Amino acid sequence: MTPQHSPALPSLGGRKPSYRERVADALRAALIAGELRPGEVYSAPGLAARFGVSATPVREAMLDLVREGLVDTVPNKGFRVTAVSDKQLDEYTHIRSLIEIPTTVRLAATADPVALEELRPIAQEIVTSAASGDLIAYVEADLRFHLGLLTLAGNDHLVEVVRDLRRRSRLYGLTALAEAGRLEASAEEHLELLDALLAREAEAVRTVMTRHLGHVRGLWAAP
Repeated sequence: MTPQHSPALPSLGGRKPSYRERVADALRAALIAGELRPGEVYSAPGLAARFGVSATPVREAMLDLVREGLVDTVPNKGFRVTAVSDKQLDEYTHIRSLIEIPTTVRLAATADPVALEELRPIAQEIVTSAASGDLIAYVEADLRFHLGLLTLAGNDHLVEVVRDLRRRSRLYGLTALAEAGRLEASAEEHLELLDALLAREAEAVRTVMTRHLGHVRGLWAAP
C-alpha cells in the first residue's frame, strides 16, 4: 500500500508541554523515517501546515531537535536536517546490537509475563501502521515498543542510550519497503519477539532480535 505522507497529528490536546513534546516526537519520527531529508531547509509554518498544527509548537519542537543535534537553524529561513553518514549509521547500529540483543535475551528469563503482554497492543499498532503505510506512526510505535521492552531490564541509563541512538538513526528505505508491501513482515517480528519472550525461549529471542536489527542497515538502508 502506498505510504501516507505528512499526516495530521492525532490527539494533540492537553497542556502545552505535552503538545510540544507530541509535536517533537512526530517530527523526530518523520526525520528518522526519511520524510524530512538531510540538507533540506524546512520552515516552521511550512511544517505546521504539513502536519496540521500551529507554527508555535513546531518552532519550539524544532529548537528541541537543534539541541539534540538532529537539525541546525538557518537564520531567517528555518531549520536544516543534519546529514548522517553511512559510517555513523553503521556505528549506531553496531552499538545498538551490543546493547539491545543481550539485554532482550536476558528478559526471556527475567521479564514479568504480564508486563510483556502489556506491550502487545503496541506491537499490534506497529503492524497496523505498516499495513496502512503510516511511516510516522510506525516509527513512533516501534520506538515505544523497544524502549518499553528495555525498561523491563531495570536500567534507566541503558534505555536513554538506546533512545538517543534511535533518534540519530535514519531509515531511508522505509518508504520503498512500504510501497513493496514488505514492511508488514518486519512489523510482525515484534509479535514474534513477544511470543518467544513469553515462551522463555532465549535462543529464539536472540534469532529474532538479530534479524530485526539487521533490517536497520539492510532492508531499510537504501536511500
